[in-house]
Amino acid sequence: MDCDICGKKAKVHLTQLVGGQIKKIALCDDCAKEKGVTDPTGFALAEMLLGKSPVKAVAPVAPAVQGAGRRCAGCGFTLEDLRRIRRFGCATCYVTFKDEVGQMLRGMHKGTKHVGKVPAGLMELHERTQRLEELRGRLDLAITAENYEEAAGLRDEIRQVETRSTTTPTRTGEPT
Repeated sequence: MDCDICGKKAKVHLTQLVGGQIKKIALCDDCAKEKGVTDPTGFALAEMLLGKSPVKAVAPVAPAVQGAGRRCAGCGFTLEDLRRIRRFGCATCYVTFKDEVGQMLRGMHKGTKHVGKVPAGLMELHERTQRLEELRGRLDLAITAENYEEAAGLRDEIRQVETRSTTTPTRTGEPT
């Protein structure tokens, strides 16, 4: 694919959703550097594609002042840049701004760990499986310790749990 500006071989491919439509642009390394694509704070694909400003007028935004807080060692991003742009500059930013991002996530979500949802019936099956594993482990220990009365009780409890799992009603079309 060729660069949309100069016609050289494109190495940078950008895609952005603008007004409900996907806009794509391909740039060679030289044009990408010239337009500020390597600086995530300074490139406006929408402006370039929609012609709101001349292509040559798109320039990188000056980086924040050195003393303006902690900087990412990978890209030079500051916390202010992260808050303004709402994106990371590079992978190192995740580690550099870990505490601040954790606070942001806690404000947006219930926590910082994804728990997800469990399909109906799956949690019950999982709990039953765990219970059987626990009982079988205890049964092995009881047999090893030659505690046959406890082993017999555990054997009966295992049978009861297994019987409940095979007689539990299932949804239509599901095997038992």
